[in-house]
Amino acid sequence: MVQVRKLETEAIAGSIDIDAWLQRLRATLEIDDLSLISKACDLVQEAAPKQPNEKAFTQPERNCFYAGLEMAEILADFKLDLDSLVAAILYRAVREDRLPLATVRQEFGDAVCKLVEGVQQMAVISAVRTPTDGVVLGDSQRQVENVRKMLVALVDDVRVALIKLAERTWAIRAVKNESEERRQKVAREVFDVYAPLAHRLGIGHLKWELEDISFRYLEPGNYKLIANLLAERRLDRDGYINNVVDLLQAQLKAVHIDASITGRAKHIYSIWRKMQRKHISFDEVYDIRALRVQVPENRDCYAALGVVHSLWRHIPNEFDDYIATPKTNGYQSLHTAVIGPEGKVLEVQIRTPDMHEDAEYGVCSHWRYKGTDKSQSEQGYEQKVEWLRQLLQWHEEVGGPDSLIDELRLEIEPGRIYVFTPAGHVVDLVNDATPIDFAYRVHTEIGHHCRGAKVNGRIVTLNHKLRTGDHVEILTAKSGSPSRDWLNPSLGYAMASRTRSKIQHWFKLQDKEKNALAGRSIVERELRRLALGSVDIDRLAPKVNYQSAGDMFAALGAGDLRLAQVIGAAQEQLEPRGEPRDEPVFKLARSGSVRSAQDLEFMGVDNLLSSVAGCCKPVPGDDSLGYITHGRGISIHRRDCINAKALQESEPDRIIDVRWGSKAEDHYPVDIMVHAFDRPALLRDITTVFANETVNVIAMNSVTNEQNNMVDLRVTAEVPNLDVLSRVLGKINQLPNMIEVKRVRAGG
Repeated sequence: MVQVRKLETEAIAGSIDIDAWLQRLRATLEIDDLSLISKACDLVQEAAPKQPNEKAFTQPERNCFYAGLEMAEILADFKLDLDSLVAAILYRAVREDRLPLATVRQEFGDAVCKLVEGVQQMAVISAVRTPTDGVVLGDSQRQVENVRKMLVALVDDVRVALIKLAERTWAIRAVKNESEERRQKVAREVFDVYAPLAHRLGIGHLKWELEDISFRYLEPGNYKLIANLLAERRLDRDGYINNVVDLLQAQLKAVHIDASITGRAKHIYSIWRKMQRKHISFDEVYDIRALRVQVPENRDCYAALGVVHSLWRHIPNEFDDYIATPKTNGYQSLHTAVIGPEGKVLEVQIRTPDMHEDAEYGVCSHWRYKGTDKSQSEQGYEQKVEWLRQLLQWHEEVGGPDSLIDELRLEIEPGRIYVFTPAGHVVDLVNDATPIDFAYRVHTEIGHHCRGAKVNGRIVTLNHKLRTGDHVEILTAKSGSPSRDWLNPSLGYAMASRTRSKIQHWFKLQDKEKNALAGRSIVERELRRLALGSVDIDRLAPKVNYQSAGDMFAALGAGDLRLAQVIGAAQEQLEPRGEPRDEPVFKLARSGSVRSAQDLEFMGVDNLLSSVAGCCKPVPGDDSLGYITHGRGISIHRRDCINAKALQESEPDRIIDVRWGSKAEDHYPVDIMVHAFDRPALLRDITTVFANETVNVIAMNSVTNEQNNMVDLRVTAEVPNLDVLSRVLGKINQLPNMIEVKRVRAGG
């Protein structure tokens, strides 16, 4: 095992023998070719500070070069691959802007660069504190929980988490010569975030170290008290343990069990936590005297347990079988407590060497060095990543005195994402949340004045979908106000109900007359866009529970009423349902050769072929009629179609009433006109909208006027209903350079 403290002593002395260090590392990893690690060392040593006035020069333990070496040693104990060790050596130099990331990619490839970037992404999580910038995010405990969930959500590669744990282990070891404020900050961060993460990953020895050092800085008085009590009684305790080990070793040998027995050190924070939880004194913490027994096979564990219980009396309710029922982080062992020699309580843990390896190194003990098995390495790597993802989503064990439920009680919530504010705070949002949702989540006034957003330093649209780990900055205007478009679900601005309610509340406070004018404009624009010109607006209000059209428009303008409800009422007006009929109702039969109008209902005729008229292309929800053709079944027209009106006058006896059924699942062609300023990739962006909405385009024609740089694009697309059509039109209208997007009639 590499001696980290030896490296630290050499660093403080001012020199490190890199060749000797590489030899120690080679022995730990049991591989010969460390040329990549040597190359990384040379690169970082060249980038490390060399001026005596730099803090990292006068305090070598803070130097990025020495930090990289110590991180690599920690990871070497985990038996990680070379890419991980190289990334660990380079990371601090990159973070301190002493080494460009581009150089890392050029010299070591994309794999190492991706690892460094992943650790950088986790590095923005700082010590949890209550915000002081006027942004109300909730109490510090909620921030702790968000940060923990954020860490879990970020880890797609187990190695990123392990490198970050190694970096924080180095950091808390190195702060002993720093200011009290700095020690407190690092200790709080490590205790709240990284020690629980080490527990989740099952890395026992690292978890205990991080907890003990953090406890030393956060509770120095209690730490010294327990440390002194342990020191005073160490000689007596060691003598007692040695006698018990000899006695148990002889008994196990007598029954032919080959066992390795050692005394188990009780960690200081663990002792203090048990004293606090059980409200007991130091003398009542019985498992300070403890043994760890390692036996070859699982069956030997239970045989050894029988020997222990035959020697000493078992204490009721103090036995745990973590072999049959492992802990959520994969830990396995038998735990028992007995009344040992001299009537003293003794704790005994029994496990196999593999279980011990898992307990000490957790996920790292499952790591296979990729270079040793080329045929299976990639598959094994993917399995380990999937195993980690499942592990991190398991529930915390509930109950039991040793549960860490208080430290890490929340798992990742499904359907949530976690993003950063510019100050490094974590904000949790619904899936597919947008910058608008983020702005209102941070503060209502920021949402009201939002005019733009940057995600990871780049300007994005306000309906951009955020992802876990994004850094979001909101751009505001002093006189800004919400847009009613934000409430239109088809445009995808506000995905959270909380966001929509805040926007609606803002519009409620505005002048009713202005809201009514805005609402009327919204409805009329949408009806024009969907070519629903025959709607009687005055009759819509009662359908949506308002007394007058003015009240309906005011409610729509204020955000109390959704546009989809009004359009739905308009469809009901054009195509009423459920009215009593004197004549039998039949459904049109599907046509095998002609596209059918499935689930259409009409009066008086049965079992005729049907087709949608190509002149007006009605879709479910349109006010429609049927024309009985000569030998081609029934042709379905919109009632306001010019051809349909002509047929009504010339052959009224062939016109029948048609109703759209409630289960129309077919797709119907509609004509869409796009009027826009021409630009590169315009056609690609429009077709992408259709593709994302899974709408099939069956015809497209464009005419460009080179004199004014305008383009008219006519698209024939198949849609299942008006809701989908409305959503498609809205999304196309949001594209750059759009002037007008609407549904048109044939020849329109």
